[in-house]
Parts: sequence; structure tokens; C-alpha cells
Amino acid sequence: MPLWTNNSAATQQVGVLLFDGFSNHCLANTVEPMRAANMLSGQTLYEWSFLSLNAHPVSSSSGLPVAPHQRLGDASGDMLVVMPSYGVRALGGWATSAALRAAAKRFDVLAAMDTGSWLLAEAGLLDGHRVTIHWEELTNLAERFPDVDVHRERFIIDGNRLTCSGAMASFDLILHLIGRDFGMALALEVAQLFMTPDSPRSHTGGASPAGRMVNRALAAMQENMEAPLPIADIARHAGATQRTLEARMQTELGAPPQMVYRRLRLNLARKLVVDTDLSVAEIALRAGYINPAAMTRAFNKEFGRTPRSLRQNA
Repeated sequence: MPLWTNNSAATQQVGVLLFDGFSNHCLANTVEPMRAANMLSGQTLYEWSFLSLNAHPVSSSSGLPVAPHQRLGDASGDMLVVMPSYGVRALGGWATSAALRAAAKRFDVLAAMDTGSWLLAEAGLLDGHRVTIHWEELTNLAERFPDVDVHRERFIIDGNRLTCSGAMASFDLILHLIGRDFGMALALEVAQLFMTPDSPRSHTGGASPAGRMVNRALAAMQENMEAPLPIADIARHAGATQRTLEARMQTELGAPPQMVYRRLRLNLARKLVVDTDLSVAEIALRAGYINPAAMTRAFNKEFGRTPRSLRQNA
């Protein structure tokens, strides 16, 4: 079973409200980690739909057209992600503010990406909240909306208001939400899939990401996939005793180092199965298994199919 399986977790319904001029980068960094979480967990943890104020198509800053699934006024869910970018002031006004205030009654959480905080503040939906925004608008937001507590952070979680400073920080925010709601082990696997060097970065609000000791241990594991080290050696790389590392990983990731290490190796095997034409025997060696049959058994137990079956269906 995956380390982070939560069969009782309800699917998160996310609406992504797009405006003309939205950032492709910001959209991808918001949606792709959710897609990856679904894939890695084998569960539908997230469902999302693209929205616009009037259901008309919108175009990104680079000209990518998106046909929304529905208009904002017809949508509801767990979280509304507000995603403008350039020229945010021209996107505001009474109609936008009224639509956002109405949506706040139908969505449990409001999240503002990039310059989205400006639109929520203009609608009076950030009064009394700690927030951030893209650095170019930070001072302007603080001066224009004195009832909003503005800070320079990558992202801030204040109750049911989430605000984010830009496209790169959007990835950090979604990664944090994955870890908070479905376990840090899953968040770390998503980060690994996108080849980010660290676990979710620090921020204001919410639970802390994996600590330095755990990150050092994970780095040692990732550097020693083909010839796995004993857990005692991994602990020494992390500057801890084996017992301390086991307790810390159990607390922060919900699994002991042995399970985490095996999962990382099997994730590597899965990637090689899908992305290369290497033989199962070669993949087994690269994932630290001398015996291909042993790797196949572990792979099947973890992912519910054999390497050959996955390759045929990929």
C-alpha cells in the first residue's frame, strides 16, 4: 500500500477562475501538482474545473486560449483559485467584486495566485487577513487597502484565505496543501516527480515541512538507489541515530525510513518502466534489486500491477 493512502479522504473540488492575461506558468504550477497527487496516490484526491466570469474563453498572457467548463456564478466547491496576472486593475470593478463576494458563500476556501489578492481585496474579502501578492504589487496593495495586513512571503495561509506571490510560489502552496491534507510523504513524492531539490519551502501559516534531518536522510537515500545503504548509514548521513531518525520520519512522513526508502526506489523503477525501454532486469538493478523477480513482486504489491503490465498500458 502507498505510504500516504487515505481511503476516507474526500475528493477536493477546486475551481480555477481565469482572467484574460493569466499566467500559463501559474496555472500549470497550480494544476499539475494536483494531477500528480492523483496519479501517485491512485485516487482522485482533486478534481478541478476552469471558470471565467461569463463562461467566455480566456487567453493567457502568451496567447494560450482556454475554454472554461462553466461560469463562476454556477460553480461551487472546496476551494476557489483566483488567477489573474498582468493588468489586474483593469479586471476589477463592481461586477467582478460582486461575483467574488457571491462565490465566497459557495466555496469554503478562497485562494489568490499571483495578483489575485488585488481582486479579493477590492471585493472586501481580505479585510483583517494576513496576505501576500506578487512583489511588484506589494506596496501598492498595502497602500490601497489599509484594512489588509500585507506581508512579503512566498505564500500565506490565514484561515480560509490563501494568498500567493507568484507562479513559482503557486507550486509551493499546492505542494504544502497536498502535504497538509494527504501526508508529507505524498508531497515529497510529488516534489520528486517534478525534480524539485527540497520538500515544500517554508512560509507563514500551516504545518512545517519535513525538517533538515529528514531532508538529509532523503537526500542520502536518493543518492544511493542502485546500492541501498543500511538505515544506520542513512541515519549517520542525517546526523542522527537510527532510532532518532526512525521516530522523526514516522512523525513527519507517517512511515519509517525502511518504507520511505523502498518507496523511493520503486518510484524510480516506475519512472524507468514508463520512460525508457530498459529491461526489467536492468531496471531492477538501478532500483537496488539484485533479483528482478523480487523487484517485480514489490512493484506489484506497491502499484497493483507488474512492470510489464504498466509498460503495456502506458
